[in-house]
Amino acid sequence: MPLTRFSVSLDDALPHRFDTRIHGDRCPTRSKAVADLIRASLVQMEWSEGDEVAGAIVLVYDHHRRNVVKKIMDAQHVCHTAIISTQHVHPDHDNCIEIVAVRGKPSEIAAVARRLRAIKGLKHVSVAAGTTGRMLS
Repeated sequence: MPLTRFSVSLDDALPHRFDTRIHGDRCPTRSKAVADLIRASLVQMEWSEGDEVAGAIVLVYDHHRRNVVKKIMDAQHVCHTAIISTQHVHPDHDNCIEIVAVRGKPSEIAAVARRLRAIKGLKHVSVAAGTTGRMLS
């Protein structure tokens, strides 16, 4: 893939702080770090424009809690058009993590997350915004 070089003018302190951060993140080069920031911005734009996106909804819950597993499964069946996969993890004896991979319009994914958040007994629900990758090179 051909590369494009460009220059950026910044206050003296900003590149130093940026270099400190990317060094701590073990990012190999400034170019990769800037490219990652640009891609993250483009993914945010995909979500704000309402195009098809992908992501994950992460649930944490106590599986001993009455009916919580059934309610999660029922909600997933209702939202089957947006859900493409699930993964179930046992971090300890009592708690479960459910990772729900989703694809669709951001409003559809938000509706799935709202339906899941409404389930009593969930300890945590978060949405990780991702991309289908079609809009990124």
